[in-house]
Amino acid sequence: MKTAIKAASALAFILIFSVSLFAEGYPTSTPAANATAVVSGTVLDNATGETLAGVAVTVEGTETRVYTDLDGNFTISGLQPGKYNLILSMISYKNSLVENVQLQANEKEVIDIKLDNK
Repeated sequence: MKTAIKAASALAFILIFSVSLFAEGYPTSTPAANATAVVSGTVLDNATGETLAGVAVTVEGTETRVYTDLDGNFTISGLQPGKYNLILSMISYKNSLVENVQLQANEKEVIDIKLDNK
């Protein structure tokens, strides 16, 4: 069973990575006019502390979505200053909601997030 889950996770990561390579010229987020707020961070496995690649990080209530890189890092730029909720999801992990991320103009908010296995 664990082998099937690992195989499915690997296949999903390859699919996500492939799609992001082909869509390189087409951003997955719509930057807001005159926005200077940025949020970035690293996503880790809560049990092992290992970084997680291919995690979808979505700004709740928008179409803005990015995926963590091979080192588990993500950056979302082009947001208006304000409070946001981030939704993180990945196959074989519980979805995570990070609430009330406060973004200031001309600043970069850095957060680390840990995901739990299902």
